Amino acid sequence: MTQSSSAVRPWTRPHDWAEVVLGLVALLSFLWMDTNDAALWTMIILGALIALDGLFSLAMPGMVYGEAVQIVLGVLMFISPWVMGYTEFSGISWTSWIIGVLTVIVGAVAYPVAQAAHRGMAGQH
Repeated sequence: MTQSSSAVRPWTRPHDWAEVVLGLVALLSFLWMDTNDAALWTMIILGALIALDGLFSLAMPGMVYGEAVQIVLGVLMFISPWVMGYTEFSGISWTSWIIGVLTVIVGAVAYPVAQAAHRGMAGQH
């Protein structure tokens, strides 16, 4: 099976599985990290959105805008310790920064794969 044919098949793209895992780690990180209310809800909401975006991208591999949404969510995750005011909690702040950067990287790598899947699906209509 070639890279392009696996990019079109639902539930097979490792980039999107990585996004789901990153979202779940963010979503559940409050269980093992000290947080305040802002950090808790930021991680729950952004983590859930990242994981859900990954699931949508897995189910619909030709959905290019899903990767763009992923990049935006990664940026929001990265800036959230400053914007939401929880930088004094170093563990959860570092979790936000690392997950944010990894989410952006995975989204940027997955974007051309999603475009190729979209082009491949367009020829099937």
